[in-house]
Amino acid sequence: MSILADILGATVMFAVPLLLVALGGMFSERSGIINIALEGIMIIGSLASCLFLRAVNTESLGVAHPVLFMFLAILVAAVAGGVFSLLLAFASIHLKADQTIGGTALNMLAPALAIVITWAVQGQGLTTIYIPTWTRITQATFGGVASTDGFFARLVLKNFYLTTPIAVILLIATAFVLYKTRFGLRLRSCGEHPQAADSVGINVYKMRYTGVFISGILGGIGGLAYTVAAGSGFQSMVAGYGFLALAVMIFGNWKPLPILGASIFFAFFKIIGSYSSSIPFIPQFNSVKSKEYIYLMLPYVVTMVVLILTSKKSAAPKAEGIPYNKSQR
Repeated sequence: MSILADILGATVMFAVPLLLVALGGMFSERSGIINIALEGIMIIGSLASCLFLRAVNTESLGVAHPVLFMFLAILVAAVAGGVFSLLLAFASIHLKADQTIGGTALNMLAPALAIVITWAVQGQGLTTIYIPTWTRITQATFGGVASTDGFFARLVLKNFYLTTPIAVILLIATAFVLYKTRFGLRLRSCGEHPQAADSVGINVYKMRYTGVFISGILGGIGGLAYTVAAGSGFQSMVAGYGFLALAVMIFGNWKPLPILGASIFFAFFKIIGSYSSSIPFIPQFNSVKSKEYIYLMLPYVVTMVVLILTSKKSAAPKAEGIPYNKSQR
């Protein structure tokens, strides 16, 4: 039962960054802007928040107020991701540059920039920013005795970070904003038919800037969520999670609740790959050299298969990727 609790708990932990980043991509594409730069946004958000956590990791600050400083780190990640995403927004909306190329350029810029900043702060060659152990929430966080004994404790408290409840709140808020508010209706209209939206007085440029900025906020938080889930500190990369989140968004058909299901689905296969040697009922391929890589490929293989099978049913916003020009009707 302990291995089952570990698998379920780790699945939720790794589903959180996928969910946040995919929701961010959804906001951007619902407004009409393809956001390929989610990988780079995650890196920048994680970089800024991990530098913040490193700065406050002192006996008098971080250890005494772990939840407060983790919340502040989430805000730092959100701001950093949002600001970085504005580069894509400016290039795509005002300069009318190719959105895919712009996003790819930002994905190339982000890890290089992260390495330069990390070396400037820590010294040349020191590329890993280690995050404090107090970022994880346990009974000790609230004055109790830290323990992971029992099924419930292993399921909830072994891999529990503040990013998890934040992700749940943001999921609910996203569903409400997108379908129950005037802003959500206007955002969706800009991604479906911006000319019609403009004809009734909606500022398409403003809505698209907002959509991309929100995607940056969520992507930045997702970057921090991935780093704490990975547990090895920030290393100027997020292992392709930004691109995996794009697949989650497409599989979820640009809708919040299906995206949640897709996030859990893909995270489960990632955890199966990580825990493959501990699961007795799956093949171990003992005669194969470097057998550990077989299951580590699993989430990415599943991603490709699912996208092939569901691509015809995808209903992307009709105007995504098309620069808006007021003079055209």
